[in-house]
Amino acid sequence: MAARSIASLSISFGLVSIPVKVFSATESKAAISFNFLHKGCGSRLRQQYICQREGVVVERADMVKGYEFEKDKYVIFEPSELKALEEATQQTIDIVAFLPLAAIDPIYYDKAYYLGPDKRGGKPYSLLAEALRASGKCALAKWNWKGKQYMVQIRVGDDGLILQQLLYADEVRSMADLHIESVNVSKAELSLAEQLIEQSSVEGYDPAEYADEEKQRILAQIDKKIAGQAITIAPETPGAATGAEVIDLMEALRKSIGAPKGKATAKAAVNEAKVPARRGAKRADSAAAAPAKKTRKQA
Repeated sequence: MAARSIASLSISFGLVSIPVKVFSATESKAAISFNFLHKGCGSRLRQQYICQREGVVVERADMVKGYEFEKDKYVIFEPSELKALEEATQQTIDIVAFLPLAAIDPIYYDKAYYLGPDKRGGKPYSLLAEALRASGKCALAKWNWKGKQYMVQIRVGDDGLILQQLLYADEVRSMADLHIESVNVSKAELSLAEQLIEQSSVEGYDPAEYADEEKQRILAQIDKKIAGQAITIAPETPGAATGAEVIDLMEALRKSIGAPKGKATAKAAVNEAKVPARRGAKRADSAAAAPAKKTRKQA
């Protein structure tokens, strides 16, 4: 299915205007959720809006939107006024500076978007992309979107330009508030830790190499429940350390260096979790135990 743009904008690059289309770069995969049901009959429950003053259910047709300017005091906005506020959004992304890629701490990264050239925008789009790639820099820009002005980073990816929304300073908490204690480590401990890091080092991050093992585990348990089996609590791993335990750091580092790499262990866990989640005839044992034919929705 072809990608659908969510907006058409222009990047202001000096006196050059680059028409672009904005596409969502990420897709949120919802966590496994459980619905509230009526314990008596098993029917699903639905949410309702209750008026705090009158205590009655309010239907959507009787709702309006308001802004609280003082405690319990609101100014009401008509739908046409709300639409006018949204339409006042500027349709431009104004570049204000260029800076090295590493100059922005990833902790300020928010949602990412892809930028594609719009009509007659191919040449200036390619020019900006190649210039950023050649200089090793990214652009810092301002973008007004849905009632908020964002600071954004525009960087070049393998196939085109990426727009990264950035958080403001007051949206990122300071680690200084954690009051982390400074503890000295010995040279021997540091040496073993560096060996462990080297042993587990890889050239880059390949997202296809990893899966949501916790989701796979829960889905496998849901399949067991559908098949009429009871869900049991997995026993704790023998010798697993807890925060309250005092461990021999040097001994733990030495044992870690000789242990299998985490990636192989993670893959094995994912493959093991997939086994009980099979469908149809391949899950004959589970189907035989079920009182009626049931399947869960595909996640």
